[in-house]
Amino acid sequence: MANVSLSLGAQSYDVHVSNGALETIGYLCSSVRLQGKAAIISDSNVAPLYAERVQHSLAESGYTTSLHTFPAGEASKNLSTIETLAGEMVAAGHDRTSFIIALGGGVVGDMAGFLASIYYRGIPFVQIPTSVMAQVDSSVGGKTAVDIAAGKNLIGAFHQPRLVLIDPTTLTTLSPRLLREGMAEMVKHAAIRKPGMLHILRELADEIDLGFTLQTIEKLPDIIAANIAIKARIVEEDEKETLGIRAFLNLGHTIGHGIEAALPYGELLHGEAVSLGLRAALYLSRRYAGLSAAEERDLLDTLRALELPLTLPDEVDIERALALTASDKKFQNGAIRFVLLKQLGYPVLSKEISQQDLRSAIQILTTPLNH
Repeated sequence: MANVSLSLGAQSYDVHVSNGALETIGYLCSSVRLQGKAAIISDSNVAPLYAERVQHSLAESGYTTSLHTFPAGEASKNLSTIETLAGEMVAAGHDRTSFIIALGGGVVGDMAGFLASIYYRGIPFVQIPTSVMAQVDSSVGGKTAVDIAAGKNLIGAFHQPRLVLIDPTTLTTLSPRLLREGMAEMVKHAAIRKPGMLHILRELADEIDLGFTLQTIEKLPDIIAANIAIKARIVEEDEKETLGIRAFLNLGHTIGHGIEAALPYGELLHGEAVSLGLRAALYLSRRYAGLSAAEERDLLDTLRALELPLTLPDEVDIERALALTASDKKFQNGAIRFVLLKQLGYPVLSKEISQQDLRSAIQILTTPLNH
């Protein structure tokens, strides 16, 4: 088992990464002294696949459980669903001695983590991410949130999990599109801290078309752990994003979120929007941070190998995407903090990017990338 530790004082925890680890969740919960009943929060896609195995492992360790599911998809990530889940937990007898297990992808993790942060003014929770996106990124770091009409992830809280369990074998049920979109976050991690990982991702790209086979899965614990370690070290330095360091994890996300929000939920997956945001950030990095053409090409070639989108869909309204980008929570006092790359592995935080720069960066995405 590949473990990564996050040192956050009293909120420190371990991330356990191992093929077949799902059956150890009961033991791991006991090892961190979790007590009381466990409320498993999942969605309509993941619960039928893995909830029974999780419940069995927890029962073997003496835990009583209840299962609570909601319709899969970003459209469920709202306060109404939170209220429904909270009501179900009350009806099932959960109180301040209970804990929550988030079983699913990024939406489930965000929802369950936020619910844990407010239920009885805060109870512990455990992350069991089942998508690439959640395994390498969103399950670690303690950010929890829901969406509102004004924007994505605008209502939330910092609430660190008690532990994270990652079983890469859960990725074998995902479509190639879902595998690719999650790997956009791996490209981002490589760009800000470990450029040498780009060639590994290009090699993995060749194995995605038929879905991740068990042979491919054998390689993943170390790759996933390496990505988690990148995020873990950044979170340790700047847990609540007050120093500007954690903001580096937003590379590609400012414009990406604007594009994602400009389309109906689900039409463009989060990682696909991040891919477009990365191309835009590279364009601005060339202009304002001194990124070389060769390094820009290296990153774009990786995104292209993963068959992630690099050209804006025709149905995206540029003005709407720009307005949504400008309303992103990464703005402070009307000024944007935009992550650029000075070179691969060396991000910088700029306050010099103007609205016109954002418009130009989004506009460049309408132009097909030259091969």
